[in-house]
Amino acid sequence: MKNTVPFSILDLAPVSDGFTVADSLATSRKMAIAAEANGYARFWLAEHHGMMGVASSATSVVLSHLGAVTSKIRLGSGGVMLPNHSPLVIAEQFGTLAELYPNRIDLGLGRAPGTDVQTARALRRNMDASVDSYPDDVLALQALLGDHEQGQGVMAVPGCNTHVPIWLLGSSLYSAQVAAELGLPYSFASHFAPDQLIQALTVYRRNFKASERGAKAHTMAGIMAVVAETDDEARYLFTSAQQQFVNLRRGRNLPFAKPVHSMEGVWSPSEKHMVEHMLQYAVVGSKTSVALQLERFLRLSQVDELIVSMPIHDAAARLTSLRLMANVRDGC
Repeated sequence: MKNTVPFSILDLAPVSDGFTVADSLATSRKMAIAAEANGYARFWLAEHHGMMGVASSATSVVLSHLGAVTSKIRLGSGGVMLPNHSPLVIAEQFGTLAELYPNRIDLGLGRAPGTDVQTARALRRNMDASVDSYPDDVLALQALLGDHEQGQGVMAVPGCNTHVPIWLLGSSLYSAQVAAELGLPYSFASHFAPDQLIQALTVYRRNFKASERGAKAHTMAGIMAVVAETDDEARYLFTSAQQQFVNLRRGRNLPFAKPVHSMEGVWSPSEKHMVEHMLQYAVVGSKTSVALQLERFLRLSQVDELIVSMPIHDAAARLTSLRLMANVRDGC
């Protein structure tokens, strides 16, 4: 498979069973270095809170950790959950990153809390806010990161004049519509929410309005990928992700599970159906197998970029998957 679609990495800084948060952050550092060395375009981190298996809750802090050990790969959020924060705080955080790592920072925004209701309240999120405030918050953030205007009442310092690129992220039609209206690039979370992928991309492309930030529509989609030397090894490694979704459905807050040789007895028939549906776009196998799966997905989605999450328990196997996926991208 040889293609011109840029590949990027989406990292959740997974805290694997038997390892610590410090281990997780050290692995994310190694992944970012390897992603840069293997020609990935971006390395994004996702904001989640209160999850035993995710260490990227303080997203901007971890991005700075990664910026210090890389030199050219773009770093960003995939995404910051904007309802959890005031636009000013995010503008200051990402404005600081932009000053530390010029022309390398992306700001991907989502509108979900990225956690449960109780934790969302602990974040001091406005639980009564209407979803209609999300576009206003995006516009406020754009203004805070844009050119400083004379007499501007509120300033983000750092932040103003940095023009950090903003992406809107989503798993439904709503964010696609907002991204199109504001003329912003759009990324769909098909790595865990496949149902409205094509519909959302179609809505976004049809309704896109050119802006200062983009002359034409620009799309990205997410997939999960586990690439190994053999199909059997990849399927074995992928059972960690399958267990994670079963645990989420059961309300079990656990570290990222070790792989198992069979999911039989681990999930019920209904759970198996749910997981296989949610992860229907995951690519799992050897380089040859994954190349065929990727070709089908890229033909279906026609996205401009692909962002890949690698849900693998073992750090060395995750790094191997990253390298093998780059080989697939390059047609090796």
